[in-house]
Amino acid sequence: MKTPQTASEDRAGLRRNATEQSAGSAGASRVAADAGRVQATFAATLVDEWARFGVTDAVISPGSRSTPLALALAADGRLRLHIRLDERSAGFFALGIARRTGRVTLVLTTSGTAAAELHPAVAEADLGGVALLVCTADRPPELQQVAAPQTMRQPGLYGSAVRWAAEVGVPEPDQGLFWRSLAARAVAEAACGPVGPGPVHLNLAFRDPLVAEPGPLPPARADGPWHRVVRGARAPSPEAVRDLAGRAGQRGVIVAGSGAGDPEAVRALADALGWPVLADPRSGARTPHSTTVAAADAILRAPAARDRLRPAVVLHLGERWASRVMTEWLAQPAIEHLVVDPDWRWRDPQRRADTVLCADPTALCRAGAKAVPHPVPSGWHDAWADAEAAAQQALDAVLNSYSDWTEPRVARQLWSALPPHTALVVGSSMPIRHLEWFTAPRHRPPTVLSNRGVNGIDGVVSTALGAAAATDEPVVALIGDLTFLHDAGALLGAADAGLSCTFVVVDNNGGGIFSFLPPARRLPPATFEALFGTPQSADIPAIAAAYGVTVRSAGDHRQLDAVLAELVGKQGVSVIHVRTDREANVTVHERAHSAVAMAVDAVLEPERLW
Repeated sequence: MKTPQTASEDRAGLRRNATEQSAGSAGASRVAADAGRVQATFAATLVDEWARFGVTDAVISPGSRSTPLALALAADGRLRLHIRLDERSAGFFALGIARRTGRVTLVLTTSGTAAAELHPAVAEADLGGVALLVCTADRPPELQQVAAPQTMRQPGLYGSAVRWAAEVGVPEPDQGLFWRSLAARAVAEAACGPVGPGPVHLNLAFRDPLVAEPGPLPPARADGPWHRVVRGARAPSPEAVRDLAGRAGQRGVIVAGSGAGDPEAVRALADALGWPVLADPRSGARTPHSTTVAAADAILRAPAARDRLRPAVVLHLGERWASRVMTEWLAQPAIEHLVVDPDWRWRDPQRRADTVLCADPTALCRAGAKAVPHPVPSGWHDAWADAEAAAQQALDAVLNSYSDWTEPRVARQLWSALPPHTALVVGSSMPIRHLEWFTAPRHRPPTVLSNRGVNGIDGVVSTALGAAAATDEPVVALIGDLTFLHDAGALLGAADAGLSCTFVVVDNNGGGIFSFLPPARRLPPATFEALFGTPQSADIPAIAAAYGVTVRSAGDHRQLDAVLAELVGKQGVSVIHVRTDREANVTVHERAHSAVAMAVDAVLEPERLW
């Protein structure tokens, strides 16, 4: 039995323990508060440095662990914020902004599978050369590899797809110099790394408490970011210019794709050399000019053209065409290939390059054009011009003969009808091919954007919406039904986001591109439909309407013109539904190619050979 004295001592001991525990708890709270303040200061420093470097847009997918950086972005005010609920959509939305603006765009997610959802957009940014700053929040070291929720190994998550990556531990005090250097280098690596623009990954560990007020930011440079990066123009060497100028009058062609350089410079070189320009719509060079060839895919399907228009030398500017016919024609032996590769990405998938020129394509074309003493008259050039004229006339005749919609006609009409300064985002399956194969040169063509890095159909709706968020100019997307359904969730909230974006959805009830591939000819129809045709019963107008966007249908070319005039450039997100038939599409292609072959053969008489 305790005595009164013993009981009093026990009570005193309990009070001491409580006081010590309270003091310890208060101390721990102060430490935690200090840690939260450091994290908030770190995040605010990153945002300040990014704004100094010229970053203007950040895409955020809401989450808990990313709170310090999300709050810093919201508090700064210099970056436009775009909130996307789905991380995969957020990645492609940021990609669309970066493609349209050419500037580094930030995307932020929380930890765990949220970070993994960005991988498809990171892969596209890598191979497409798009400057993406990927920030993923992560758990602190004490929560790693102990089955903590929403925690997985995130270092190296995107493998070799990133230009540069940094595993950033929990911020510590007195790291201001490191914080600013980290932020500036991340943007510099994304904007102009050794192989051109691309994605950069910062994996940022944060510890509770995640909400805190930042302290004073570490000193910054008064005149800009911590690191200023000056990249050379990669002027062409005198030897390269002399070599190019010396080829005037040879049987040569310029193959121009996305990244080919200033179209005026490309045309000047073509005029001087007497060469045609096989102009992909993404090149910006598909404009009316005596050197412009838009129907190269159809022309080169004609047996006579494959032989009689075979070049001795090819100058490759920018990305490749999607056309397999073009690729096979260029792979013939005894053709010399000059590849202009300003970012040293080794753009030579067929391994045909004889010379790789690490030079800015615009600078090379201008210097080459000036180095040719006089423009060279060329029967070679005239033969290509005649073939182009004959092909365009044949395509018009065939495509205009159909009263029902055909997919080539949709692409041809959309391309010609869009107002100048429109951005046209094109799906990577049949739409980009229809645009490439069947559109004619036009004045002031739209700017064509397409995810042709990895060539996937995912994320295209998000990419188009991101492009629309980056500009006040109209954005139109030409996509197929499966591409739309793959990313239809990106429309969530789009109607209220103040964007101007019109989707032309070509609905052929499945994957139209497979109808042109070997399985369509070799497999039983039922097997082909199940595995490749992938017919679907989804009601696309109803799905689009459920997200609150404006929906119209276009049953013929007159209706398409009318709804384009109604919707394009107007505030809001809209869908134009165009119904086509997959089997009929194959027949249209065959008729068009046959007509072009006959027309081209007729103008390429043997006696005109040089």
